[in-house]
Amino acid sequence: MTEFVSNLKVALCQVQVGADKEVNIRKIEEAISSTDSAQLVVLPECWNSPYGISFFPKYAEPVPNAGESIDETASPSIAALSKKAKERGIWIVGGSIPERDGDKLYNTCTVYNPEGVIVAKHRKIHLFDINVPGKIVFKESDSLSPGSTPTIFDTPWGPIGVGICYDIRFPEYAAMLRQKGARILVYPGAFNMVTGPAHWELLQRARAVDNQVYVLSCSPARDENSGGYVAWGHSSVITPWAEVIATCDGPEAIVTAELDLKKVDEMRENIPCWKQKRHDLYEIVSKI
Repeated sequence: MTEFVSNLKVALCQVQVGADKEVNIRKIEEAISSTDSAQLVVLPECWNSPYGISFFPKYAEPVPNAGESIDETASPSIAALSKKAKERGIWIVGGSIPERDGDKLYNTCTVYNPEGVIVAKHRKIHLFDINVPGKIVFKESDSLSPGSTPTIFDTPWGPIGVGICYDIRFPEYAAMLRQKGARILVYPGAFNMVTGPAHWELLQRARAVDNQVYVLSCSPARDENSGGYVAWGHSSVITPWAEVIATCDGPEAIVTAELDLKKVDEMRENIPCWKQKRHDLYEIVSKI
């Protein structure tokens, strides 16, 4: 068995997002700077832009692939996170921003190592197209294209898988990441005031216990005066036993926790359901 570092200090930056992109970038830089001794910092979904179909084209930036250089002028949000990761010597799971690639837009998360290098890039795979009559209608596919690649990256604490918001509703995707070695799953997300109270914590706890992993979720802070999409908040840290060990409410907050990765191994040894799967009857098959 590969030996990984056992203890990991994490911080989730639940910040409020406004209409001024430069202000949003400054706020996220300040939030990262306030995370003290965190080794891994997680940011919210769509942190540089209001969450809405009409905003994505205006706020979108080119997003380099893993290992590529960053154009500070074209991609100021990406450049800011790279600088912060290097300055603090930390890992950053950069929430998400609207990405422009040619004539297509994506909802994209970038991951940075302590040298400020992009080590992973996740384009939201499952687009948020829902219609709950009388409560909420939203269709990301009116503006965004879906990604087509599962995202997992190596760290001293073991492989970490990434999904964005609506991706959490698909247990097959999480199971595929676990099958590829994930010990932590990270979901930047912006569940709303309808789906948030009902499903946000439930889905995090389900993905954690299903896959015997830690789950980290990070939402924008709630802004009920925005006049548009209102995020539920409640950024959280969930153990492999499905315990909520750190969380917050709707306002801006920094949620911190120390993960004991030995609990992943203990859970998998004590309840060895992944060894007991009936592969003669069913299996998760990765197409890539």
